[in-house]
Order: sequence, then structure tokens, then C-alpha cells
Amino acid sequence: MSGIVNGARRTRKVSRLVRDVVITSGRAGIRGFGLATSSMRPDPDFLLIGAKRGGSTSFYYDLITHPQVAALFPRPDRLPKAAATKGIHYFDSNYFRGYRWYASHLPSLRVRRSQQRAVGGRVITGEGSPYYLSHPAAPGRAAHDLPGVKLLAVLRDPVERAYSHWKERVREGMEPLSFLDAIEQEPYRVGDAAERLREDPRFYSYAHEQQSYLEQSKYGAALARWQAAFPDNSILIIRSEDYYSSPETQLDHAAEYLGIEPGRFNSGEVRNAAPGSEMTPAMRDRLQDLLRSDARQLRDMTGITWDWV
Repeated sequence: MSGIVNGARRTRKVSRLVRDVVITSGRAGIRGFGLATSSMRPDPDFLLIGAKRGGSTSFYYDLITHPQVAALFPRPDRLPKAAATKGIHYFDSNYFRGYRWYASHLPSLRVRRSQQRAVGGRVITGEGSPYYLSHPAAPGRAAHDLPGVKLLAVLRDPVERAYSHWKERVREGMEPLSFLDAIEQEPYRVGDAAERLREDPRFYSYAHEQQSYLEQSKYGAALARWQAAFPDNSILIIRSEDYYSSPETQLDHAAEYLGIEPGRFNSGEVRNAAPGSEMTPAMRDRLQDLLRSDARQLRDMTGITWDWV
């Protein structure tokens, strides 16, 4: 009997190894094809730059339900893939790979033209990488490579966003500290990462991307960097609370901004939720105190605000 059991285990192990090899080879082949055809893949029309844990995942997947928005390469309907790719993370973590690598993820001109003939109107494409908003080098890189791109940001109440971000890390088993302890330790964890990220495209800081709960909720400071890098009227900002309460209205607002026809979205699914305990009143008061100055900066810059500001 033990021989049969051991044989079954070996068979499953071999099957997993074969599956992993096939998947790895398939990904390498797809990326190789994308790189070989990168010159035939036009620049993206929009970047959804954030915010992390702010509703950008739901918003992006609603955007690509529009028949005039082309999904990134490879499309999920051509592969055993659960969902379309959302973000390329080029202007934050992969800039050292070069623009040809970035372009390899974009739909080809042939695909765009085919989709355009099918829908009878212009077809656009874009990606959503929420770390772009707070990465110190991303605005300058994007402005250099894509000076005419349109920017969108979906911003959640910064207090709620910070707490949701922490809950996500706890849920993934990557955050041992309590919320208030993590906030207290954030400056020491992150250290001089922002300066190093600006100077070295190959440098990566897990703490800066995944444990800067407070810093990534400082939308005013982050958007000031993006506004300094791009012309006026290059950024459309949507509150996630408004999006979730009236998705059709906010998606149509985005459609008008992007130059596609309103009223053609399928919407309503909330994605990437992070269940867990609620904030205590003491936690909320502490976060509001720490974020109020930046939230006022955001209000003065954009008119976007929340009732506690």
C-alpha cells in the first residue's frame, strides 16, 4: 500500500513540475514574441496611477469592459489566464528593463485596428499600476517616455486606505506589527529609500512599496510631483467613494476624459477587497491627525476632500 501511495505522490510531483515548466516556457515565449514585435505596439493612451488599496483594481477592470478599450498583451481569452493583466509596473519597479520591454506588454497596432473596425470608433489602451502614484521617480520617467499620456487616479479616504493597506499585508502574512506600531516604525523601515529609488532604477525597497502605509496616503504630496511633471489638465481624479456609490457616473466621466463613448461599461463588481477588523476610534483619530495637513493640501490643489479634513 505504501508503495502505491508513494507512487501517487511522485506522479503528482512530476505533474506539478511539468506544469511549472510548461507555464514558465509559455511565459518566456509570449514575452519573447512581445519583444520581437515591440516596434508595432503603440504607446498607451492612459495610465491609472493609483492609489494602492484605493479602488484602482475595480476601476481598471471596469474600464476594460468598454468595447473601445483594448486589453494588454496577452489577452486572457487567448490563454488559460484568469484575468487580463492590469499593471506593468514599468515606471516604478521595472524601468531598468527599458521601453522595448514595456512596449512588449501593449496591444499591437493590428489588434487595435481590428478592434476599431469591430466597434466603429477609436480604440485606446492603458495600464494600472497603483505604486506609480507614490514612487518618487515615476512622474519624471512617465513624463519623459509618454509626455502626452492621460493620467487617472482613484483616491480613497486616506485614513481608510492606510488601514486597508496594513490589513492586506497582515492577511498575506507579511506584517507582524500592530497597525499603530507599524505606523510608528514606518520612518525607520523606509529610511532613505525614496532618495535611492530616485537615483537607481534597479533599486527596490519592499518597505517603501508595501509598508509605507502613511506615506502612500499622502496624496497631496504625491500628486504635486505628478502635476509638476505633466501639463495642466493631464490628471483626472476620482474619489473611490463616489465611484462605488455611482460607478456608471464616474466611468462615464472617465470615458469623456479619455475620448471614448460614455455609457458602454459593464460595472459593479468590487474586486480585491481586504476583510478584517475595523479601526478603533483611537486609531482613526490618530490617522486623521497625521494625515490632515496633506489632505488639506490635496483639497486646495484639486477640490477632492473628505468630511474629517
